[in-house]
Amino acid sequence: MTDRRFEGRVVLVSGAGAGIGRAVAERFAAEGARVAVNDVKAELVGAVVAAITASGGAALAVPADVSDAGQVEAMFARVEAEFGYVDVLYNNAGLIDTARHFLEADEGWWDRITRVNLKSVFLCSHRAARVMARRRRGVIISTSSGGATRAHRGNVAYDATKGGIEAMTRAMALDLAPYGVRVNGVVPGFINTYGLTEAELRVREQTVPLGRYGTAGDMTGAALFLASDDAAYITGQFVAVDGGVLVQQRSANVDTFPVEGFPAVEADLA
Repeated sequence: MTDRRFEGRVVLVSGAGAGIGRAVAERFAAEGARVAVNDVKAELVGAVVAAITASGGAALAVPADVSDAGQVEAMFARVEAEFGYVDVLYNNAGLIDTARHFLEADEGWWDRITRVNLKSVFLCSHRAARVMARRRRGVIISTSSGGATRAHRGNVAYDATKGGIEAMTRAMALDLAPYGVRVNGVVPGFINTYGLTEAELRVREQTVPLGRYGTAGDMTGAALFLASDDAAYITGQFVAVDGGVLVQQRSANVDTFPVEGFPAVEADLA
């Protein structure tokens, strides 16, 4: 059951063909929003739209390469023609399979990742903001990463784009605040959208203070909160949804005070 708090609102989610983007799109639809579903892969978009409509929701397929300005313009024009104004933009499109050691990097690798991960956020946000500013209302949310403030080995370009997203979010929040437009973001932790084996999951879970990997569904609560009226006085901020990963000095398996040394407490079954 939901309270359908987004009834009458239009939400555009980029990169919604699978994983976090799909979960967010479906959750917005379940809460009453009309959702424009974007992904570069049209077949994935069609599947998400079919699932939303089968559940009684309203969805529109808008496949496009959001790193291309012409396609972004056409996508927004279609959404506006079908649904009216975009009230919420959720920037989720991005490449995640980007690992390459810095010494093996080249210009093509750098350009591809920055175009898809960072330029797309600028293009979509700029297009949405121009209309939102005139209406004196709107919300822009982007997916960042722990790599924006920490670092992943072998992911110089990826981390640079996520750092750029966070810097862009803060700057956009200042520029757009006088027009009633809020700009925030979410920071996923270890969210299992990669099809890892159970053995791989168990190893990675050891680094998570809450003791489990996250799911795409875990991301939806923060996204909908930031888009809702409950967050009306929040802008330029990021919410980490990571099970506590970013607050620790060292991961559990190498910490000088490991979890195995914690006091035993019997569960209260009452």
